[in-house]
Amino acid sequence: MTEQHNSTANLDFNAVVDDTNIEDELAIDPANLPLVTVQIEKLAERQRQISAKIHIPHPVERIWQVLTDYEALVDFIPNLAKSRLLEHPNGGIRLEQVGSQRLLNFKFCARVVLDLKEYFPKQITFSMVEGDFKGFSGSWNLEPLSLDGIMGTNLCYTIQVWPKLTMPVTIIERRLSKDLQLNLLAIYQRVEQLA
Repeated sequence: MTEQHNSTANLDFNAVVDDTNIEDELAIDPANLPLVTVQIEKLAERQRQISAKIHIPHPVERIWQVLTDYEALVDFIPNLAKSRLLEHPNGGIRLEQVGSQRLLNFKFCARVVLDLKEYFPKQITFSMVEGDFKGFSGSWNLEPLSLDGIMGTNLCYTIQVWPKLTMPVTIIERRLSKDLQLNLLAIYQRVEQLA
């Protein structure tokens, strides 16, 4: 990565989200929203790495249980229309996901088939084996943390995305930045409900 890219690597989240209110999409009280930090890094002209991080006041094992219930993700993750396990040719974890939402008055759907690797209790990695992007991969990282004697978890969700030429990269970047924030808030809310 060049020095020029380093100087613009971290953008303020509020500068890249659209006008939709987070609390409207998740139906939760904005006063109870935990902080989600989002960073965007330009890896190449049309490639981005987007990371989002949240603190959840529950142990790693509880968050892991929510993250690895792959087919249940569709029940609470906004804009996730499908999440189903597929047979993996080598006995691993293969997951098909379809995201669906409205962008600029048209419906946008993106499908990915991901191979996942679980490294309990620290990390889940995924990489696209087929789908609507040139490249899509990332990870969930879980870090145990004790605050005031209460066990909690720092959860970080990172994706590297390379949109096809037919997808405007700035719109994809903006939407995915917001989606990562929504996903982490939805996981926070799900863990709270199951606690």
